[in-house]
Amino acid sequence: MNNETENQEPVENQAGSDTHTEQQTATEDAAAQAEASDGSGLQAKVDELKDKYVRLFADFDNYKKRVARERLELIKDASKDVILNLLPVLDDFERALTAAETATEVAPVKEGMLLIHNKLLKNLEQKGLKPVNPVGEPFDVEFHEAITEIPAPTEELKGKVVAVAEKGYYLNDRLIRYAKVVVGK
Repeated sequence: MNNETENQEPVENQAGSDTHTEQQTATEDAAAQAEASDGSGLQAKVDELKDKYVRLFADFDNYKKRVARERLELIKDASKDVILNLLPVLDDFERALTAAETATEVAPVKEGMLLIHNKLLKNLEQKGLKPVNPVGEPFDVEFHEAITEIPAPTEELKGKVVAVAEKGYYLNDRLIRYAKVVVGK
């Protein structure tokens, strides 16, 4: 009997081991399924973030294109505004040329040209243009371009601007063209 009991115990232990193995296998299968579901969950999250990234990148690209297009339109509109202000001056020049063809006296033509010049200068000043008048000022390479040097007429004019060959201009307090000057030495 003892032998039978001893033989039965291992059978019982084997049956318990089989149950334990089945539970372990079931647990491993559940863990594998959880990993698979977590993996697919992670993949779904990756796909969602990737989609957001692609959309954000496309939105930013569209924004850059829109800003570039608006900048070009702004430049075109700015040019249009300046041209519209200069058209009356052009009309005045055409009338002056027509009048100059039949004019017998120079004084009225000269007066008309002076009026047109003043009108043009006024239009440009309204847009922020200011002429540079450096006569008598010390020569400064930041604002002047020396085209020649001449002996100074007086001792005071040595190293200073004696004459202006071509005016310089500021546009909205920014130098856009250097004045071409004659410097006394």
